[in-house]
Amino acid sequence: MKNPDAAKLSPVPFTAVQVEDGFWKPRLETNRRVTLPAEYEQCKNTGRIDAWKLEWKKGDPNPPHIFWDSDVGKWLEAAAYSLATHRDPKLEALCDEVIERIAKAQQPDGYLNVHFTIVEPEKRWTNLRDWHELYCAGHLMEAAAAYAQATGKRKILEVLCRYADHIARTFGPDEGRKRGYCGHPEVELALVKLYRATGEKRYLELAKFFVDERGRQPHYYDQEARARGEDPKKWWAGRYEYCQAHAPLREQETAEGHSVRALYLFSGMADVAAETNDAGLLAACRRLWKNVTRRRMYVTGGVGSSCHGERFTVDYDLPNETAYAETCANIALVFFAHRMLQAEGDGEYADVMERALYNSVLSGIGLDGKSFFYANPLAAYPPLAKSAAEHVAIVRQKWFGCACCPPNIARLLASFGQYAYSRSDDELAVNLYVKGRAEANVAGRKVSVEQETGYPWCESVRLTLRPERPAEFALSLRIPGWCRGAKLKVNGKAANVGGLTKKGYARVKRVWTAGDQAELTLPMPVERIEAHPSVRMGAGKVALQRGPLVYCLEEADNGKDLADLRLPRSAKLKVSFDRGLLGGVAVITGKALRRDAKGWDGVLYRRAAGSVKQAPIKAIPYCLWSNRGMGEMAVWIREA
Repeated sequence: MKNPDAAKLSPVPFTAVQVEDGFWKPRLETNRRVTLPAEYEQCKNTGRIDAWKLEWKKGDPNPPHIFWDSDVGKWLEAAAYSLATHRDPKLEALCDEVIERIAKAQQPDGYLNVHFTIVEPEKRWTNLRDWHELYCAGHLMEAAAAYAQATGKRKILEVLCRYADHIARTFGPDEGRKRGYCGHPEVELALVKLYRATGEKRYLELAKFFVDERGRQPHYYDQEARARGEDPKKWWAGRYEYCQAHAPLREQETAEGHSVRALYLFSGMADVAAETNDAGLLAACRRLWKNVTRRRMYVTGGVGSSCHGERFTVDYDLPNETAYAETCANIALVFFAHRMLQAEGDGEYADVMERALYNSVLSGIGLDGKSFFYANPLAAYPPLAKSAAEHVAIVRQKWFGCACCPPNIARLLASFGQYAYSRSDDELAVNLYVKGRAEANVAGRKVSVEQETGYPWCESVRLTLRPERPAEFALSLRIPGWCRGAKLKVNGKAANVGGLTKKGYARVKRVWTAGDQAELTLPMPVERIEAHPSVRMGAGKVALQRGPLVYCLEEADNGKDLADLRLPRSAKLKVSFDRGLLGGVAVITGKALRRDAKGWDGVLYRRAAGSVKQAPIKAIPYCLWSNRGMGEMAVWIREA
């Protein structure tokens, strides 16, 4: 039910994309075969699924938490995406069982939240600032839309429509309704998904209300705090920047506060802007995007630099060992980038989307498919891991008390194909280079496209197009921002990449017939990346990048005291493929310098002797670190 004039492009659905490459396909299969069952068991064993029976009584242990509903919602959404491409009767039966419990837990007025039904029913809708009612509702709405689309079964969709109608009766600008909005944004984008699934415009209008109402005066959070008998000035978080409610969204200049909340909110803003053709709101999205990606984003695509409040801090504050870069925040950045890409058709958004996907998102899950990072630091020093909180940052865990990240990465991987291509009536855009096939409707024709590539290890991509009948349209090939010297051939004839490229895409418009080919070469030398001079933690250091992958040094390959290594500018760096390492990986090797360890026994300081020796180094992709046990890790290397 999408407004056809609302956005420049639309994603090609993941159900129309087959991923067959050696990089992503094993991860997607592990997600389906290992991650989804493991996460179901965790939700079952921790009480999250049985909580929907509403059997908990006061005095019982393990009371359902205010955010448990969202974990189940994300798992159900991930399972739905998996079922859409790989029908699995056993998984579908589990989903139907969970859905039955959710449906039975719904209250007569449509309300649906375990915690505020059986633990604190008297507090329903009394603290939007701190509690997660609308956030949980949003994740259940996303699951409902996904499951109905995947299976054709509408029960969960009907349940969540009733809940959305209850929310619409409770909140809004009309007399007698609350003019509130959630402290943890997410429901905004979920309501747009519900609108697209049902065509009911009231859900889009409610999403727009939540976006437009945020940060207005008199401040709703002040009002509800006073209604609870609390002093708003004594709030633990101190300032409403924490939840992006310090000013109306159209006036905000910088990304503030909790990074996951911010990027879910910006994604919802982009959705509302696209569906309502709101140029002012889109301009606000563009302004916030620039602040995030040009001043507050790690080289890995991670965002949110501080564990205190899981938040953005100030421009260029990007510490390494203490980097938070929560997996959920990095995933939310992908969501925001993907939406802005459809709205503006600019490769800048796809560049960031790719950076996060290949680096800070994938680092959030181990190769085993059942161990996870919550935070994704850019350096690790095990001796500092004295507390559980610090330890979590360098060793993946099977689950978390706040378990938002594991099911989040599961749903992203299960729907990965949607990020590869976009389309319009006269254009097919290739956003990601992934071996496989896709089908899209372009120029009134069904067009299939096949990619043959060893990306991200190899630099060549061959695309074969097969429209059902000859058709004129533009094939737009992203020229990654990291790439210099891209070359293109169409049916064997060289094309002028520079002359064809606009907004990061080489646009080849012609009449395409079955069997036509485009061959793209994207040179992938090892690049030394430096940070902005104001990034004090990166001063005098470089990071290694090849293609879309950022690399790191691990203790397993380079020994201890990685901070003492120095990489000469003249050092030659070589690339080789190691099939026996971490499932097969391109590694970077070279010679660095290291101080001689001799003579330091019993000595803490001494006169600088300047003695150094050569030390071989070996770098692996950052997304694969911490798959070989605990050890030091560093993305940034001191430059000699």
